[in-house]
Amino acid sequence: MNLKLLFSIARSLLVARWRQTLVAAIGVTFSITMFIALLGFMAGLNELLDGLVLNRTPHVRLYKELQAIERQPVAMAPEYGSSYNIVRSVKPKNDQLALRNSGNIIRALESDTRVAGMAPKIVTQAFYNAGTTDLSGVINGIDAVAENKLFRFSDYVVSGNYIDLKNVPNSIIVGKGVAGKMLAGTGDIIQLTTAKGDRFQLKVVGVFESGLAEFDNVQSYVSIATAQKMVNEPGNYLTDIQIKLKDLNQAPAVAKEFARLFDVQAIDIQAANAQFETGSFIRSLISYAVGITLLVVAGFGIYNILNMMIYEKMDSIAILKATGFSGRDVQRVFLIIALSIGLFGGLLGLLLGLGLSAIIDQIPFVTPSLPTIKTYPVSYSVHFYLIGGSFSIITTYFAGFFPAHKASRVDPVIIIRGK
Repeated sequence: MNLKLLFSIARSLLVARWRQTLVAAIGVTFSITMFIALLGFMAGLNELLDGLVLNRTPHVRLYKELQAIERQPVAMAPEYGSSYNIVRSVKPKNDQLALRNSGNIIRALESDTRVAGMAPKIVTQAFYNAGTTDLSGVINGIDAVAENKLFRFSDYVVSGNYIDLKNVPNSIIVGKGVAGKMLAGTGDIIQLTTAKGDRFQLKVVGVFESGLAEFDNVQSYVSIATAQKMVNEPGNYLTDIQIKLKDLNQAPAVAKEFARLFDVQAIDIQAANAQFETGSFIRSLISYAVGITLLVVAGFGIYNILNMMIYEKMDSIAILKATGFSGRDVQRVFLIIALSIGLFGGLLGLLLGLGLSAIIDQIPFVTPSLPTIKTYPVSYSVHFYLIGGSFSIITTYFAGFFPAHKASRVDPVIIIRGK
């Protein structure tokens, strides 16, 4: 049968029952709109939370920590080799926390094609001298340029300039909590006492706020050269090497390889943040479940409306079949009706979803714990729009298929005789 004629008949049926058609289209539109807005907001939130961790966490971290010797001397003695030896209160071996041959390790990493970048680091304990009170803290010696390149360090410096850490000798960027406790600001001089008892006076060139109060209450940053002077160690002294890879998924395998190759401890980002990744996956799963549920509910609405339309249009269907339309033609008419509702409602829903996402993206969201965030986070990933548009067509197709199949099996003789 001529498709143009079938479209004309479908349009006539849609116009004749325009209120029901409008209700079905609004159901699809609302479902798609909320699907897009919900997934965009949840994905933006996940990206925000992931960024708080990923922007501050290396893909692979090389470090050294004190460990007890796994095989004690008694087990190495020939006379006790076949015995079951129990050694209690085992102490770790006396060793430095510095990475051995740090220069060779850095050169090897620079030539590794899997490595996107690295940032050396020194971590040491210190006390902030606030009058007669000593506040415990952690000092991080960093290369300001490398740290900013890999971890967007400047985004979290809320006062001062991060590059002053490199340009100003004996300078420090203090955590916001530390600055509040010591009543110190940019340009002030503070005094620290190292773990060895030495005192240092440092100039505050910035205030750092990560969004984690527990972190900001103890952490501060100095240059690597300043940190080496504070611990009275030579210029090759490093306690950590932070590595960013070109492929994040290679982190577990690369961490094991580097640990064996350089004889150091290594931890990958997946192992360090396993619980966080699980939370992101669950939030995304809930968002998709809610969004798809909305679409399925809209599909049931279309199914009910088409069912009612078939019952109300039994005489029209009988006339169509009596005048030469086949059951397949009648089925096509009602599928055209269903897909028209899905296409119109889906397109309008995508546009409204984009608009609603843009509105959410402009709503102010200011919190002291997240200094870099000014509005609610929203993701505009094209995948959400492809999923929403495709699902609206698929849902409405199946919602119309069963009523259309029922209409195609109507016997015109029975209907006309009943009339």
